[in-house]
Amino acid sequence: MTRVVDETRLTQVPLLRRGKVRDIYDLGNQLLLVATDRVSAFDVVLPTPIPDKGCVLTQLSEFWFGMTTGILANHMISTNTSDFPPELQPEAETLEGRSTLVKKTRPIEVECVVRGCICGSAWKEYRDGGTVAGEPFPPGLVEFGLFPEVVFTPAVKRHEGHDENISFAELIDTVGPDLAERLKNLSVAIYELGRAHAGQAGFILADAKFEFGWDGDELILIDEVLTPDSSRYWVAETWVPGKPPDSADKQLVRDYLTSIGWDGTPPVPVLPGDLVDLVRSRYREIYRRLVGSELP
Repeated sequence: MTRVVDETRLTQVPLLRRGKVRDIYDLGNQLLLVATDRVSAFDVVLPTPIPDKGCVLTQLSEFWFGMTTGILANHMISTNTSDFPPELQPEAETLEGRSTLVKKTRPIEVECVVRGCICGSAWKEYRDGGTVAGEPFPPGLVEFGLFPEVVFTPAVKRHEGHDENISFAELIDTVGPDLAERLKNLSVAIYELGRAHAGQAGFILADAKFEFGWDGDELILIDEVLTPDSSRYWVAETWVPGKPPDSADKQLVRDYLTSIGWDGTPPVPVLPGDLVDLVRSRYREIYRRLVGSELP
């Protein structure tokens, strides 16, 4: 029977913060990230968890962190509970498969988004004004179609409300020209690696969000990477530009909430059981096809 973890309450270590999906615990010079089965959409945590979701996010990130070390180091120390400090061992059953011991870094408060396809907020901006991330684009692009080349669209992280999309010029003003260029180049390189591997597994990696931080003076990759929460994965064999794609990610939840006319305000809807089962199966399937084995 699948165990659902929608919230953790570890008694031996202090809770640093409870995010939309992750519970983060402070271990001094390290952090423990626990990926719960909570699901958020439109910056709101929904009341219905998705079984196995936290395990997929954790173990798929572990896979991608290993794949991308040739591009950039990352914050992961271990996902094996036997490596966790003694005070966490009584909680090993709860933490197994969904927890990552990581370095404590100084996060850069910027989301680095790379897009290979035009959809979501990028499509809305293009449709309304012919620009993406503040830059003009040629006419004739089709929703859910490919960009002529991948596009870097940063956003400033906001602790309250929605993140704010910014232009590359605004990113330079925020972090400086050298770091802005590094963030762009690293994000594109990681995305290209992910897109190639996803293509071999039968998916189109439409876009992906990356986050970075400082480990001392070293810039490293942090948070999650190339998961179905932080990226859009489309089923390649059924993809047609101009038509809504067959999603293998959290877009299924967004589409449902849009279809029932929810405007993002309380009361927050409960997800129907068949949708929960579908999203769970899609998350497990994307793990299986990308990693090459079933989710443990």
